[in-house]
Amino acid sequence: MNTTHAEAMELVEALKASLTEDVVGETGVIIAPPALFLNDAVESLVENEFIAVAAQNCHQEESGAFTGEISAPMLASLDLDAVIIGHSERRQYFGETNADCKVKIAAALNNELAAIYCIGETLEERKSGQFMEVILQQCAEGLEGFIAEDMDNIILAYEPVWAIGTGEVASPEQAQEVHAGIRAWLSERFDNETAENVTVLYGGSCKPGNAADLFAKEDIDGGLIGGASLNAEDFTAIIQARTNA
Repeated sequence: MNTTHAEAMELVEALKASLTEDVVGETGVIIAPPALFLNDAVESLVENEFIAVAAQNCHQEESGAFTGEISAPMLASLDLDAVIIGHSERRQYFGETNADCKVKIAAALNNELAAIYCIGETLEERKSGQFMEVILQQCAEGLEGFIAEDMDNIILAYEPVWAIGTGEVASPEQAQEVHAGIRAWLSERFDNETAENVTVLYGGSCKPGNAADLFAKEDIDGGLIGGASLNAEDFTAIIQARTNA
């Protein structure tokens, strides 16, 4: 919940200018503006081949008496590319469960939107030593019923909640351990090829200063960027780090 309309569009224009072919390379770039600004962002990017657009959330139902909510068909009607599901803040502040996320992922896929499914543990869960169990339970329950072909349109984003705004920092080694664990689970749940092809992003305070070290790890495919995405220079530097990885 950041930026006014003018600030958002100024940021989009700055990214259009800075995200050149040399910077982006083969890196996939997705921005997720607030819902109010999605249509204008899409229209501004119609002729831009480097930046896709996602929503930050969607409701699980196609339509109905859910005042204030936004459905996947509504998002699809704006020609969006994806939607974020189960972000740590949605889980923390709005009580979203793994079961809720599963239904939302299905809604996204049914409307030809890619789903960016967020998973991750709290500080308490990290310190308990049970963090992988928590994360893999999120994977199992959120992805229940989906088949390997569905994973072509599902991106996983690991958010260590304990490393976001707490002063704690996840090392590249800690992040890689979790990413490797997720990929091993995907291999067992689906197959080795699916596990290798699924994009798994890191979302715990990824910034220009640590992006290169994170992206150098074998199983970290990219980042789910928070505060740094509000600054075009920082976001561009992170994308450049991924392109150079």
